[in-house]
Amino acid sequence: MDPIGTVAHPWSEAPDGLAARLGTRLDAGLSEAEAERRLAAHGPNELAAEPPVPAWRRFLARFRDPLVYLLLAAIAISAGAWLAEGAPGWPVDALVIAMIVLLNAGLGFVQEAKASSAVAELAKMSAVTSSVLRDGVVHRVPSRELVPGDVLLLAEGDAVGADARLAVATALRLQEASLTGESAPVTKDAAALPADTALAERRSMVFKGTAVAQGTGRALVTATGMGTEMGAIAGMLEATGDEPTPLQREVGRLGKVLGVAVVAVAVVVMATLFLFADIGSLGDAVTVLLLGVSLAVAAVPEGLPAILSVVLALGVQRMARRRAIVKRLASVETLGSASVICSDKTGTLTRSEMTIQRVATASGTSRVTGVGYVPEGEVLAADGELPPAQRAEGIVVLSGGSLAGNAQLSEDDEGGWEIQGDPTEAAFLVAERKLGVHERRGRRFERLREIPFSSERKMMSTIEVDHEHGGERVLIAKGAPDVLLRRCSHERVGMALVPLDEAARARILGEVAAMGRDALRTLGVAYRALAPGEEEAGDAELEQGLAYVGTVGIIDPPREEAAVAIAEARRAGIRVVMITGDHPDTAARIAADLGITAGSEECALTGRDLDALDDAGFDEAVRRVSVFARVAPAHKLRIVDALQAQGNVVAMTGDGVNDAPALKSADIGVAMGLTGTEVSKEAADMILADDNFATIVDAVREGRGIFDNIRKFLRYLLSSNMGEVLTVFLGVVLAGHIGLTGADGALVLPLLATQILWINLVTDAGPALAMGLDPADDDVMARPPRRLDERVIDGRMWSGVLQVGLVMAAATLLTLDIHLPGGLMEGSRDLDNARTAAFTTLVFAQLFNCFNARSGSASAVHALFTNAWLWGAVALSALLQVAVVHLGVLNTAFNTVPLDAGQWAGCIAMASSVLWYGELRKLVLRSVAAGRGGDAGRRGSAGAGA
Repeated sequence: MDPIGTVAHPWSEAPDGLAARLGTRLDAGLSEAEAERRLAAHGPNELAAEPPVPAWRRFLARFRDPLVYLLLAAIAISAGAWLAEGAPGWPVDALVIAMIVLLNAGLGFVQEAKASSAVAELAKMSAVTSSVLRDGVVHRVPSRELVPGDVLLLAEGDAVGADARLAVATALRLQEASLTGESAPVTKDAAALPADTALAERRSMVFKGTAVAQGTGRALVTATGMGTEMGAIAGMLEATGDEPTPLQREVGRLGKVLGVAVVAVAVVVMATLFLFADIGSLGDAVTVLLLGVSLAVAAVPEGLPAILSVVLALGVQRMARRRAIVKRLASVETLGSASVICSDKTGTLTRSEMTIQRVATASGTSRVTGVGYVPEGEVLAADGELPPAQRAEGIVVLSGGSLAGNAQLSEDDEGGWEIQGDPTEAAFLVAERKLGVHERRGRRFERLREIPFSSERKMMSTIEVDHEHGGERVLIAKGAPDVLLRRCSHERVGMALVPLDEAARARILGEVAAMGRDALRTLGVAYRALAPGEEEAGDAELEQGLAYVGTVGIIDPPREEAAVAIAEARRAGIRVVMITGDHPDTAARIAADLGITAGSEECALTGRDLDALDDAGFDEAVRRVSVFARVAPAHKLRIVDALQAQGNVVAMTGDGVNDAPALKSADIGVAMGLTGTEVSKEAADMILADDNFATIVDAVREGRGIFDNIRKFLRYLLSSNMGEVLTVFLGVVLAGHIGLTGADGALVLPLLATQILWINLVTDAGPALAMGLDPADDDVMARPPRRLDERVIDGRMWSGVLQVGLVMAAATLLTLDIHLPGGLMEGSRDLDNARTAAFTTLVFAQLFNCFNARSGSASAVHALFTNAWLWGAVALSALLQVAVVHLGVLNTAFNTVPLDAGQWAGCIAMASSVLWYGELRKLVLRSVAAGRGGDAGRRGSAGAGA
């Protein structure tokens, strides 16, 4: 019998009895086979989501758009006219428009599917995991694979993966605000409770979606998925959609503004034609209506939302390959605007690999080279090789510190080194290898017992058997130097023990102080030989009369790549602030080494210092100081809020449960992927898979590049569509001046509706999407962050859009005039030939505009061949245009005729005027910017301007 549904009130049962009813064991958990069977029977441990929308419905959803409604109206109008005229031949116009509608819908559907797939893959990379006991072995499994009967192991920082009954709880406290609204952590224990205990009072239960704030525990999973208390709440909630990002809102506003403006223009054009042109037949009226509809469709980049989603999703995938997992697409557009990065120290700015750098003994101070856990380096005296006495003392210090610890150092199959246990203890293991001594436990020494470390004692001791000295017992102690000195009566000098006088004590304390000034953490090592049977004495008695051996100075070394990244962040106008719980001297030293501050003389402010400030003083401190140490979670949150109030876009890193509020409050919360807790990962917008500060700066660079690319394809789409609108509008208004009149004043249009729709199909989606894949400009990090009030499409970009649109229209209409009899220049071609040439000129003008639009002020030849996708998209569009001009079936569909070589050359030459005008305009802009000091030029050259 499956256990689901058999446990009505698990908090009221004893853990042993409940385990039996659930078919599991508290000391071993389920077997892997049984866990798989239950997972198959009950499904994944997930809250119910809306059923996936079938592909056919998502495809049909592409037609729920006002612009598509216009196209469908155009199909109906064209088909109606074809029927009214007796249905001669095929309704070519209606069929071509229908084909374009289907192709546009298909492109949008594919792009949307790719974006969704990219986000889904990233969600898998950042999935929440849980520790469970199966077959007596601890496993870390995705929380979605938890099943009833699993034995859940809880530790500080874990997100609880399912509802579970506690069997063991050690100082266990949980944050249950997400479930009960209780803001303070709730203390838990394993005692049974009455069956009618209210949810908030069920101290023997832990619940899915809550977080372990403190302590450890072992619990039996009693409910998963929608059977949990969180699932019960979720079942009562109505589904809500995602809030659009600022960029999406602006693009939405843009679409509405363009839609209204262009529909107005289309109505004006149609009204003008009906009033002043000779509409002599139903066909003429249909032509005017189709033209108006096509104008409205052509002017609005209807593929923009899909292109935007794909570009953001592809950018997020590139970030993931660089070890930055962005959970929300919305964060991408914010990253490029980051003006302050608040970073933790340990593991992010430093290697998180404690390293002994200095050893002070009676014979002198030695330095240890090399960093991290790779045992490569040397132990050297100030003037070179260690004298014998100093080497002997160093061996006792480093080997003694290794023995008085529980860490392990091992080499993996690929030649890398890793530790198990406390990093500080591992530092001794690495340093003794640098001295040429391999780990002595198991070779020479065997542990009898341990007197553990505690925060009150500030030391630990072990009692070892020395097999090389006839089984002699020796006590080895490691701890705070001042604590050890109070228990010492002698000092090790070379191979001898001498009484520890006041002068020696003062010397040792002076060495400790010197290391402290250099931001080194200090630990002392002492020992004494024990008389036979003395190891059975009490702890306090054993840890007396010790011989002091020496002091080591330890530091978590800064990452070399972090210093480079901080320098790049400074160049990009981004301020870096260190916020750490570490000692202020250590924080100031690391900050100076990395270039966060000008020098170590710049002090760090502590949490106590901040508490002493009023609001105005706090605001000024946050504005001025770049290093904060010994801070509490409330301080972190307050610092982030103050920076945001000063107008900054703040990225905040964190790894613990207590970092979650600040991560949530920051504009970009960044969690550590290796050392971060599940709660911090859940609260964050981005996860660093390598816990490296340099990855944040890489992500900012990527974010800036993505934002620049968004502006590039917006500039391209808007200016190209503006060219289409102005071509038709000015062609109608200036028809008499360019020879665009039919016999007896009949209505003649510069472009047909199907041709306008073809231009949109061929030149919009492919080149715009390829432009969104442009590599970031070289100087993307050489300009200040984007201001909060800076619009995606500013006045200068709108000016450029209008100017380029006018040049396109002029080139297209001039091509018409050159080919047609009459007008400004006398031509000799017929209307179909002239219109085909104009049609081709406008297509190629837009393809030239691809290169023009890649920057607001940099020349088109700058980084001309860095985007192979763009060249491919342009080549494909050009081939399609050749096909529509020279293939008979497409000639019929789009009312085109073949062009000779001379006409092709003329069309391309006229189209290139867009590029030449763009180059001239940019040259003027660069000259003006240089005259103003170059700031605007630097911004524009990176694609920020228009």
